[in-house]
Amino acid sequence: MEDEEGPECGKPDFVLLDQVTMDDFMENLKIRFQKGRIYTYIGEVLVSVNPYEELPLYGPEAIARYQGRELYERPPHLYAVANAAYRAMKRRSRDTCIVISGESGAGKTEASKHIMQYIAAVTNPSQRAEVERVKDVLLKSTCVLEAFGNARTNRNHNSSRFGKYMDINFDFKGDPVGGHIHSYLLEKSRVLKQHVGERNFHAFYQVLRGCEDEELRKLHLQRNPALYNFTRQGAGLSVLDTDEKSHHQAVTEAMRVIGFSPEEVDSVHRILAAILHLGNIEFVEVEEGGLEQGRLAVTEEVLVDHVAELTATPRELVLRCLLARTVASGGRELIEKGHTAAEASYARDACAKAVYQRLFEWVVNRINSVMETRGRDPRRDGKDTVIGVLDIYGFEVFPVNSFEQFCINYCNEKLQQLFIQLILKQEQEEYEREGITWQTVEYFNNATIVDLVERPHRGILAVLDEACSTAGPITDRIFLQTLDTHHRHHPHYTSRQLCPTDKTMEFGRDFRIKHYAGDVTYSVEGFIDKNRDFLFQDFKRLLYNSTDPTLRAMWPDGQQDITEVTKRPLTAGTLFKNSMVALVENLASKEPFYVRCIKPNEDKVAKKLDEGHCRHQVAYLGLLENVRVRRAGFASRQPYPRFLLRYKMTCEYTWPNHLLGSDKAAVGALLEQHGLQGDVAFGHSKLFIRSPRTLVMLEQSRACLIPIIVLLLQKAWRGTLARRYCRRLRAVYTIMRSFRRHKVRTHLTEMQRRFQAARQPPLYGRDLVWPPPPAVLQPFQDICQALFCRWRARQLVKNIPPSDMAQIKAKVAAMRVLQELRQDWGCRRAWAQDYLSSATDNPTAADLFAQRLKTLREKDGFRAVLFSSHVRKVNRFNKSRDRALLLTDRHLYKLEPGRQYRVMRAVPLDARLSEEGRDAAGGVGMLLGCGACLTPDPETPPPLPAAAQVTGLSVTSGRDQLVVLHARGYDDLVVCLHRSRPPLDNRVGELVGVLTAHCQGEGRALEVRVSDCIPLTQRGARRLVSVEPRPEQPEPDFRCSHGAFTLLWPSS
Repeated sequence: MEDEEGPECGKPDFVLLDQVTMDDFMENLKIRFQKGRIYTYIGEVLVSVNPYEELPLYGPEAIARYQGRELYERPPHLYAVANAAYRAMKRRSRDTCIVISGESGAGKTEASKHIMQYIAAVTNPSQRAEVERVKDVLLKSTCVLEAFGNARTNRNHNSSRFGKYMDINFDFKGDPVGGHIHSYLLEKSRVLKQHVGERNFHAFYQVLRGCEDEELRKLHLQRNPALYNFTRQGAGLSVLDTDEKSHHQAVTEAMRVIGFSPEEVDSVHRILAAILHLGNIEFVEVEEGGLEQGRLAVTEEVLVDHVAELTATPRELVLRCLLARTVASGGRELIEKGHTAAEASYARDACAKAVYQRLFEWVVNRINSVMETRGRDPRRDGKDTVIGVLDIYGFEVFPVNSFEQFCINYCNEKLQQLFIQLILKQEQEEYEREGITWQTVEYFNNATIVDLVERPHRGILAVLDEACSTAGPITDRIFLQTLDTHHRHHPHYTSRQLCPTDKTMEFGRDFRIKHYAGDVTYSVEGFIDKNRDFLFQDFKRLLYNSTDPTLRAMWPDGQQDITEVTKRPLTAGTLFKNSMVALVENLASKEPFYVRCIKPNEDKVAKKLDEGHCRHQVAYLGLLENVRVRRAGFASRQPYPRFLLRYKMTCEYTWPNHLLGSDKAAVGALLEQHGLQGDVAFGHSKLFIRSPRTLVMLEQSRACLIPIIVLLLQKAWRGTLARRYCRRLRAVYTIMRSFRRHKVRTHLTEMQRRFQAARQPPLYGRDLVWPPPPAVLQPFQDICQALFCRWRARQLVKNIPPSDMAQIKAKVAAMRVLQELRQDWGCRRAWAQDYLSSATDNPTAADLFAQRLKTLREKDGFRAVLFSSHVRKVNRFNKSRDRALLLTDRHLYKLEPGRQYRVMRAVPLDARLSEEGRDAAGGVGMLLGCGACLTPDPETPPPLPAAAQVTGLSVTSGRDQLVVLHARGYDDLVVCLHRSRPPLDNRVGELVGVLTAHCQGEGRALEVRVSDCIPLTQRGARRLVSVEPRPEQPEPDFRCSHGAFTLLWPSS
């Protein structure tokens, strides 16, 4: 702090003055004010001087400088006090409060705004939506309450005409989660009239100047405030229309952010307009039939229409309430009694005041309903802590002081008494109780003034209540005489009757109280009426029955029946006294922080300090006594156990627990290790610390050690959690193993039960259902199912004769390549394979084929015939011929049936056979495709190409018998199996099966394709072959069109 403020700026703390005198105090205050240093400490109390200008002391950068700092680390500032209150609340979970006091115009309202801005800025770093909502409501509520509760006075252009105490609730993280506003004694008489140079509440002028023309027309209003009795006095003091309009827009936006609905805002505007129209209603007595005594009437009945429309009530009832009242007689008979002009005016004014007061209370309650904490459970979320901010009217002295000023000054007396008790009296009493050497400081105790006002039976408020409750014509003058009788010997009370020579007071009207802030003369005129605060029940019932739900909610007492007997309501003075007692008790239960505001001059101009005016404020605020107490006393005191609990980690003798004789001895050892024993005093149960810098040093030492301790605790706790987790994990694994073993045993037992009959023929367990396995056994069951299938296949196969095994293998091979691809492939019939040797299929030439087969076996050495059949083939010249197809275990032969089954071509099934064929003289030639290259000697074909072999075959998906055989390096052979017995027998599957099974046995793959449009190659040209079913076709045959082959297949 000293590094940022040089000696030319004066002392930042009045405690540091060389001499504590009024002259030295004022000199230091003046120096700091001239240098723009408007804030100065008295220990932890902040003294603030209103600069009446904008200073560059606020904003995000200034907030960052004070956030998290101790009180004395930075120059004096409101942010420092707000930070100290916030940290005390967050660190020690203590409720705190900030009491802002001073006379009207000293800057209390602005101070409370800056405190709220600081709290809003430093909280909710995680940007929780609910916390942000609460912060917005807290900030915007100030704007709304200023509009409805502030007014321009001779001392202040934005004077609070009500008292406000706001509690802000914080969760354990230190984020605001709710709040509550208490309002005290709205100066509702200001609605009716104001002193010269003053205005009504801001809300009236904002509606008149800020509303749009269309809305004003609906409200039956005009923009000129001078047209309305309630705003005429301040009409000439209005600020610029643009300013009023911007203020009106700001208030409307703030109400929207808080949560007021558009309908509620419209209702508020209608109520304000109704009050203005109500103030313009005048009454006149008109003669009837020439009689002297006439009836009462309203001069402008259109105003009654406006009031009825704006309040949503019947016009006849509004007029009746203005001109008469209904009373209940002893027999509960209702009597309507007409008003005189004076009585009607009184009723009109009482109604206007009551409506505005109810409107203000409704606004406060509406804000509270939005700010209240939601879904908070102390057992789950912990106890909320609170920071209270008190912004209440300052001490007031007007040319004419009435009941409102009396209550306001009584409130300031109560707050001053609290300040004396907490800062002066309790401090001295505590020093004496703890045995601390102490120099007694004389101070003025205002308890006698408070007792003068609130003493039971004899106090001013008690006498006033008695006057209000007494039957008969009790006047304000009689009330003053009673006060003179009771308090004629009181040192702080006087009146003109008790002091006839004092001509500053008027006889029979004025009395004077010597307040702590100075003498104030009060006029008793209106004391009794204002204390009674009486409103005829007719108005309450009228407004309760309004069709406007907002207005109706403001008058719950209107539902009371007029004949119902109720207790006498408490007077305004008693209600205010009770609220002040509750407020003081609330503040006393919290740790207080004080901001004492000083008004530098009466002219409200910048850079001017009226020393005489400031001396008076310093005197009645008791600031000099506060400095003396702070200089002679100690800045902080803590019980030994609490001090040890917070700072024991900074000393090796006290951490983690001390072994000394007492906590007091342990605290002494801790302070001695830090070298701070000279700045403290030891009481019987508490440690007293003189300088705040000692606390700063201890806090810094603690802050350095806290991360290490936190890491140690985290390490121990994480180890505990890890061990606990490990134990639970072991238990879980044990349970899982046991459960898995149980599931496995259960599953295997069930499988054993189900498969006991699996060995019984002929099904061998075909219809058995496998039980669903546990997840861990799914791979095991998959293997078991595969093994079971193999075992079952073995059981079925081992009963098949060896002569049928080749056929079975061929059918299995065909099934693998044709299953779900070809409609019918002949699996259900017996496969004869060698159909040309069969007398059934080849009755005329079976013997000739047998001779040719014998010759080929001798020459090629094949072991078995795999397949033989007559075919219809087509060549590359588009010519169709009948041929025979012979498939052995070594070659694929194309034979000519018309010439004793002469070999036209032979294709090796394996590439190795092609090498043998080239070396064998007179070997069997190869014909791929149509056989167009025939040699002159049929027994001597041309040599074979290198690596010639059958690579695959293609069939269609229908019942036709089309087959395309593919060989590497040669034309594809296109044939159709025919001349079978029975006709059109399905033998394609048999050919595919035997050839595929043979290739599998040789250890090589054969490509089998199924397509309804088969591509093929002949002499390097790509062609297509397809099938066209024809019912009229007698025999299968080929047709060529546009380079593509079509098999014409007889369809049934």
